[in-house]
Amino acid sequence: MKVIFAGTPEFARAGLQCLLEAGFSVPLVLTQPDRPAGRGMKLQASAVKQLALERGIVVSQPRSLRLDGKYPDDAASARAAIEAAQADVMVVAAYGLILPQWVLDAPRRGCLNIHASLLPRWRGAAPIHRAIEAGDAQTGVTIMQMDAGLDTGDMLLSEAVDILPDDTTAELHDRLARLGGRLIVQALQRLDGGGLVPVPQPKAGVTYAHKIEKAESSVDWALPAQVIARRIRAFDPFPGASTTLGDEMIKLWRCEIDSNKSILGKRKGQILSADSEGIIVACGDAALRLTVLQRAGGKRLLASDFLRGFDLHEGMVLGNRPTGGAGE
Repeated sequence: MKVIFAGTPEFARAGLQCLLEAGFSVPLVLTQPDRPAGRGMKLQASAVKQLALERGIVVSQPRSLRLDGKYPDDAASARAAIEAAQADVMVVAAYGLILPQWVLDAPRRGCLNIHASLLPRWRGAAPIHRAIEAGDAQTGVTIMQMDAGLDTGDMLLSEAVDILPDDTTAELHDRLARLGGRLIVQALQRLDGGGLVPVPQPKAGVTYAHKIEKAESSVDWALPAQVIARRIRAFDPFPGASTTLGDEMIKLWRCEIDSNKSILGKRKGQILSADSEGIIVACGDAALRLTVLQRAGGKRLLASDFLRGFDLHEGMVLGNRPTGGAGE
């Protein structure tokens, strides 16, 4: 079976890796154009492109696939590459471009998507972040037959995983990426044998995982401690939850609820204590112990190491209540 693969970040690379290891023929990879990255802002190839080049696979990087859009030459070139590949199916994982109908119709068996949630919950761009932020007990991967809607196609295969109490987006991402790679191999192996039964998504339970915005990173200390804790985990590694002390910005990476400290009469964001065990801060309903922090331009540090270079002490008040983007 010939497979065109469309994807960009590490999550997609895991899927492509599994397809290649399973022996599928991949004559063409579609991925996003190289982007500036790092301190030098040099152009960097996507994770999927790097793997494709290692394996000698033809790579196409259109800025758009719309033949009547802003980049018609890009779309026309991609169309020629897709037609030349004569693929049976296209597999899509975190590609980053909307597929117009001509792309959906190009492969004989259409386009299958590796989506990192249990549809119809968390359709959209950031399903892993939003599942952790919402406090979901489970998430998973769904292999879906793509249609013109936003993650609305029929479900072909799915598997659930537990979200562990301390899971960050980075940690859950890696487990789901491996699961997605395994499931897409199973789906393609069963595709021609009639072993996949398309199941329409239920109309009940639809939620949307909107793109993570940097403005959401600012912690509102008036929120419940559990909500803040979930956001710290959900925004690791991007955009990173943050607070301020004066003009200094502090990233927050690890924390835990501290039920022993009273917040009675304390301001939201007030530091209740700061020692080698962590910085305890008053929140909307309880106290939160910050255990891994980072100064701007610095490294992630345990609280004991962070306090050696940053004077935080009881009575200081962190942050200002944001005007929008972080509330619930």
